[in-house]
Amino acid sequence: MKYFKSPILFGFLIILLSNCNTSYDEPRISLEGYKVESGFELDVIASEPYLKAPVAIDFDDQGRIWVAQMPGYMNDMQGSDETKPNGSIDILEDLDNDGVVDHVKTFLDSLVMPRALAHVYGGLLYSEPPFLYFTEIKDDKPVNRVVVDSIYAVEGNPEHQPNGLMMNLDNWIYNAKSNFRYRRVNGVWKKEATTFRGQWGISHDNFGRLYFNDNSRQLLGDHVLPNVLVRNKYFTPQQGVNRMLTTDQRVYPVHATTVNRGYAKGVLNQDSILVKATAACAPLVYRGGAFPQEYDENVFVCIPEGNLIKRNLLTFTGDSTIAKQAYEGKEFLTSTDEGFRPVNLNNGPDGSMYITDMHRGMIGHHAYLSPYLKKKVEVNKLDTLVNFGRILQVRKVNQVHEPVRDFKKLGSTQLVALLKDKNGWVRDRAQQSLVYQQQKESVDELKNLVGDVQNPLAQLHALYALEGLGALSYDFLSEVARNGTTDLTAHALVLIEPFLKEADIDKSEILVTELLAKNDVTVDLYLSSVIGSLVSLDKERFMPVMEELSSKYAEKPIFTEALASGVQGDEGAVSDALKSKNERLLKALALSEEKRKEDKVNPIFARKSLIEDTRTSGAKMFYEICASCHGVNGQGIEGLAPPLMGSEHVADTERLGLIILHGLEGPITVKGERYDLNLAMPGLIRNEDISNKDIADIISYVTNAFSDEPKRLSLDKIEELRNTKPESGAEYTEQELLDYSKK
Repeated sequence: MKYFKSPILFGFLIILLSNCNTSYDEPRISLEGYKVESGFELDVIASEPYLKAPVAIDFDDQGRIWVAQMPGYMNDMQGSDETKPNGSIDILEDLDNDGVVDHVKTFLDSLVMPRALAHVYGGLLYSEPPFLYFTEIKDDKPVNRVVVDSIYAVEGNPEHQPNGLMMNLDNWIYNAKSNFRYRRVNGVWKKEATTFRGQWGISHDNFGRLYFNDNSRQLLGDHVLPNVLVRNKYFTPQQGVNRMLTTDQRVYPVHATTVNRGYAKGVLNQDSILVKATAACAPLVYRGGAFPQEYDENVFVCIPEGNLIKRNLLTFTGDSTIAKQAYEGKEFLTSTDEGFRPVNLNNGPDGSMYITDMHRGMIGHHAYLSPYLKKKVEVNKLDTLVNFGRILQVRKVNQVHEPVRDFKKLGSTQLVALLKDKNGWVRDRAQQSLVYQQQKESVDELKNLVGDVQNPLAQLHALYALEGLGALSYDFLSEVARNGTTDLTAHALVLIEPFLKEADIDKSEILVTELLAKNDVTVDLYLSSVIGSLVSLDKERFMPVMEELSSKYAEKPIFTEALASGVQGDEGAVSDALKSKNERLLKALALSEEKRKEDKVNPIFARKSLIEDTRTSGAKMFYEICASCHGVNGQGIEGLAPPLMGSEHVADTERLGLIILHGLEGPITVKGERYDLNLAMPGLIRNEDISNKDIADIISYVTNAFSDEPKRLSLDKIEELRNTKPESGAEYTEQELLDYSKK
């Protein structure tokens, strides 16, 4: 060391040597206490220190994992780091090719709560609220970033903001907790209304139907393809979209877990074991092609509060989807590690299923934490479980490792061939590559593949690759509909509608006649969805077809929705022309006509963005206005204010509303203890910037955070309380509040 007289030079050499480090040392994480279904293996392929609170991953064209991380989420019970720019999107690398991540590159840093990402159009689409961004990628660096949507997600609680970013078969990108979809055409981004779906995570099956869920309903989905039932802006479907696919919400954890409102009836059993899902998220339709055949298109669901992953079996009836839990009394994957927090699932390029494990003690947002959970978290020290994160891989025992193709190096013929691959991830990426690269030279090969009855899944991908290339026509789609399988015919009918006006009406009549002759419930459903467009072109020819479909499926509400959704602008005339007495259809058309006259559209066409949920808004205002005296945990501050936690004045929401609005002076008794403070709490009524909704939001948060029973007050009641003045005209006294409660 005596030769290094300059400390700066010595430091530079140390940095240089560290940057040249070729070590592939990898962290070893124990999976003791984890149990996966027989016939499968579970491995940790990435973990801390490379990860901190990962929430979503995606694979690039080389098969590398990119991960969005939210280390600022719930580092303590107040969520105090939420607004700090400590999030990132990173590239995980396995340089020694042993299947375990040994290096990480930061692609984007200094992000605030990034929560979704997707490799599309040769770049990266990602969300950093309130924006949805797209950036091109050059040498693993972002270049030419553009704003796709400036109001994608309002800032606030990530539990209740858009996420997902999943490219579907139809070339549109869908989200959970959102009623918008996106795509890029000729370099221009398009945003379009769609059905509002789910809460956290979204997936699709081979047919293109969407699956999602929310906290207490582990699996929801649409019975039909996206946007089929919302073409009439004045009609709002109820039966075909956003449906609960199974009523079975039972979960089977292998140990007692800490859950919000565990005291409520039916949440825990006598052994403190969770009974039903309370934080279900991130469903995944397995399409990897590497698991045994009976696992194809099974839906796996994350249950992070129970430290497990659930498996559901799907049954397709032709006009609906039914789900059933694969097991009774057990789960596909369980763990006794309370840090195991699966929050996302992905199909991988190798056919494996990948689990994003946030591995965090607290996953519920602070705005929703009950007093019960806060105590449990403190006792179990779950709030100290931070700065962890894992990605797990589930694969079949002895699964053959197949090298991941570099899609950037593949030509059009190779990409078309990959549309036949057994792995849905590969098929999806091949289709997207053909569309993004606008491989027009592949059109003939794609058309030939659409006709290949030996490859039904490839037929669908080829059809939508042609759609993305702008290579469809009425005659081609008509031929596909006429000669295709049931699924292919359904998609051809969805795609043919824009071409109907320019088509020869005689050809359309012949096509409809042939489709009716198939006598297939799925074909009839999608024919029902377009028959309204044909009726608008020629009532004499096509009204009898609507009549036939209406009568044939009079007892199936989804057919009523399909028929009504295709009638756009002449509902009254269609109703008058209907000879059948399908009261359900007549009622739907009448309601649609009435809403059209009043210009009351389906809410998805009126909503511009998702507003912040009430408790999150209330929490922000509580911290800004109330916490300085009552304390962030509602315990009160000596000499300033009494506690809110467990207070009888919080349990009585009208009394609470009067206190917030008009203030309080003099002594007050809370839980038997008298607080004789020489201060008066001022009311918020004098602040003209605080609305009745703001007061309602504060009440929503305070009753949730500091009592065992969350409550709300209507805006009308708050307005009434606003006008209920105390005798002094200043603040209320405790006796006046008690007298009010007795009325």
